[in-house]
Amino acid sequence: MKSINCGMIVSDFDGTLVQKDGRVSEKNIAAINDYIAAGGIFVISTGRVPAGILPQAKKMGLKGLISCCQGTIILDIETERVVFEDRLSFEASLAACRKMEEMGLHIHAYDLWEYYCNMDDEYLEYYERVTGTKAKLITDKRMSDFIEEKKLSAYKLLTMLDPKDNARVLKELSEAGLPNSAVTKSSAYLVEVVNPNCSKGSAIKLLAKHYGIAIENTVGIGDNFNDITMIETAGIGVAVGNAEEELKARAKYVCKSTNEQSAIAEVIEKFGFLKD
Repeated sequence: MKSINCGMIVSDFDGTLVQKDGRVSEKNIAAINDYIAAGGIFVISTGRVPAGILPQAKKMGLKGLISCCQGTIILDIETERVVFEDRLSFEASLAACRKMEEMGLHIHAYDLWEYYCNMDDEYLEYYERVTGTKAKLITDKRMSDFIEEKKLSAYKLLTMLDPKDNARVLKELSEAGLPNSAVTKSSAYLVEVVNPNCSKGSAIKLLAKHYGIAIENTVGIGDNFNDITMIETAGIGVAVGNAEEELKARAKYVCKSTNEQSAIAEVIEKFGFLKD
């Protein structure tokens, strides 16, 4: 049997582990299974909500913990029990939503198993199709009024937008002085507002502690801005070949392969096992 080198590998999902067609390659799955069989811990860390990632993780046969919503939720795949959570406060949720409304943005607000959207448009149709989830539409009132009535402390708020607007919206929300909030992006189409105490970096620390693995003995893999904290916290930070240039510049290793070319298998082969 192969001997483990790094004890835990944590991977982003969209743009990293999964292909554009929504499939995880057989090569990636085989490499992950080999790594787990040898005693390694493989964890997905994603911006997706539980309902948008648990079916994928179960289909892959993964067990143990999974990190969702940019590290604001960590739960057990098999039991779906939440083992860690940290939402935005109600006040922060309301302030972020009001600012997004002021900017005329398409908005998602996330609870644990449900999420709410203020626009029934092509962005929502695309999001629902990719994630396999269904939003609850709030179109009879402003989303901020709904949040206020429900007293919703959201796990995150998200806007979907044209990639050409991403940098502008990211900058405006980042500079808006939103209370107790952090702003990040997870793709060219998404800008997100989350609890500042949570990130993929904080999640990998919690995961390492849970499994009793030194953080120096971990690998973090990603492709986008929201993965920076994870790759900088992990013992070895990896950017897949299709990653944003800023992420590549901060990574200790940049894959030759992309998410379309089974980059995770490349990482497992390079860092997962001790060499003979």
